[in-house]
Amino acid sequence: MATISASMVKELREKTGAGMMDCKAALEANEGEIEASVDWLRKKGLSKAAKKSGRVAAEGLIGLELSATKGVLVEVNSETDFVARNQAFQQLVRSIAKVSAQVGTNVESVLAAKHPTGVPVSEALTNAIATIGENMTLRRVAEVSVSAGVVGSYMHAAVADGLGKIGVLVGLQSTGKADELVALGRQIAMHIAASNPQALTAEGLDPAIVEREKAVLADKHTGKPANVVEKIVESGLKTYFKEVCLLEQSFVHDASKTVSQAVKEAEGKVGAPILVMAFVRYALGEGIEKQESDFAAEVAAASGVKA
Repeated sequence: MATISASMVKELREKTGAGMMDCKAALEANEGEIEASVDWLRKKGLSKAAKKSGRVAAEGLIGLELSATKGVLVEVNSETDFVARNQAFQQLVRSIAKVSAQVGTNVESVLAAKHPTGVPVSEALTNAIATIGENMTLRRVAEVSVSAGVVGSYMHAAVADGLGKIGVLVGLQSTGKADELVALGRQIAMHIAASNPQALTAEGLDPAIVEREKAVLADKHTGKPANVVEKIVESGLKTYFKEVCLLEQSFVHDASKTVSQAVKEAEGKVGAPILVMAFVRYALGEGIEKQESDFAAEVAAASGVKA
């Protein structure tokens, strides 16, 4: 029997995208012959993943894993929205969220971690690609935690418990009543889903974004005295911060208050001070450039007829 080296397994895996153990089995079954092993994997339907890997995956699901003081969000992408309704895919996203809660937010570390099926998460993804027939990727992972209090959550357009299109986590640091904090956390998380703040406060905004906003405001009033422009920019920035900073935004559940005021008011019910520590909002596919396709042209091309 041929000796199967790690480099041979690596080469076959790169050629086919199949799982590590599947590649090892293929090489063992074919006396170490790479091309014969490729055909062996193809016959078993295990090399599909390689053909799918170049396709844009911008659909899929946001997954949420929550405990009292920590929450994790993951985005697992697929090519089509249909896969989001596939129970096997839903279970995959749930399991990756659970692994992430143990491993942390580094995507490479999560992919290398052990999946409940006993293989690395990366291999579980590869196997799912072969089974379901679409490219899938673990795009990102985020975590919010508090030392005391709760992590509030909300999942918009949920297809199942903890799975949906927009996921939000918000950390509320407090020693107050947990049930009241959970209710407030959900309200604030819903607000974040709807209002999409860019930072907790103005200090948390990217300085480059603030400078760009200043430049835009100043350019609108070119020709006016410098001191006048300075006051206009200062006023304009205050308005901008109210639009993009969570604590300064008008609360969607009561427009007469800011989020900060709503939190302060809730301290009476909670029975202790509340500090909003951090938040994360994941919207499925945001920032991914989706490929536009002409379906009629694709069908025509497949049939050999010009569109």
